Amino acid sequence: MKLQSKRQRRSPRKIIFFLSAFLLLGPFFCGGSPAQELTVPLTDLCPEPITERMTPHVVKAGETIDSIAGQYQLVPATLISVNSQLSSGQVTPGQTILIPPFNGRFVSVPAGATWRDLASAYGLRADILFEINGCTEKPSRAFIPGISWSANAPSNVDNYTGLAQWPIQPTPKIGLDYGWQNQAAGQDAFFHSGVDLLAPLDTPVTAAAAGEVILVSQEGAYGFLVVIDHGNGRQTRYAHLARFAVGPGERVTPGTVIGYVGSTGRPDMAESHLHFEVRVQSPVGWAAQDPKLHLPRN
Repeated sequence: MKLQSKRQRRSPRKIIFFLSAFLLLGPFFCGGSPAQELTVPLTDLCPEPITERMTPHVVKAGETIDSIAGQYQLVPATLISVNSQLSSGQVTPGQTILIPPFNGRFVSVPAGATWRDLASAYGLRADILFEINGCTEKPSRAFIPGISWSANAPSNVDNYTGLAQWPIQPTPKIGLDYGWQNQAAGQDAFFHSGVDLLAPLDTPVTAAAAGEVILVSQEGAYGFLVVIDHGNGRQTRYAHLARFAVGPGERVTPGTVIGYVGSTGRPDMAESHLHFEVRVQSPVGWAAQDPKLHLPRN
């Protein structure tokens, strides 16, 4: 079952990881192409899993694991992890191996472990791990990107305050904030990838910045969704709309009405609201960021 990336649940159970058994590689986000250059359809908001984004490579005479890895700006250990037949350290002419779009390795996930457990163990973000592994709710095997998993691993995802205005005017109250949300005892916590801005039904929703509308569609948990591309690897998402006021390909400016507050999809709270996300392109996909970092401060 394909899950939407709007939220991710976790079990409260804590898992202890024995990291000494895992192979540590080198600098994070080394080589490869950004995930969104891999022909991921715009309508698939949970990207294809990494296993479906591999490039086949037929080994030529004279090639080695090292030389093949160098062609794709990867480290040899990445190829060995992805291709178990390379565990001997040798390749054979005519052999087909799979090339991932960026460095990393597959690991077995302990029974009961969650994406948040993995994120804590490797110093990565749970929502990114969740999405590059195809939004599987209960993983048994996972691809861990990068070649170093320190908590301070560098990232190409920047923070900026370039949005011109809040998408609801006047500035609304936040009903549900960005990040991990704790629920009542016995219930799962979940990762909330945006902010829920409180507003009455049918309140106009406006573009937060200039850009091009790249998606107008009904998308699972998001319901009626508009996605605007602002260039430079940045986009905003507007979810749970009652109806649309724009179409794909339209150019918008700050304040352009793009839709109206609704309750479509699977909202995370009963009170009417707009679910608003800011995403930036990183080496492993469209990473959600806290919208409050990007919106004007009143």
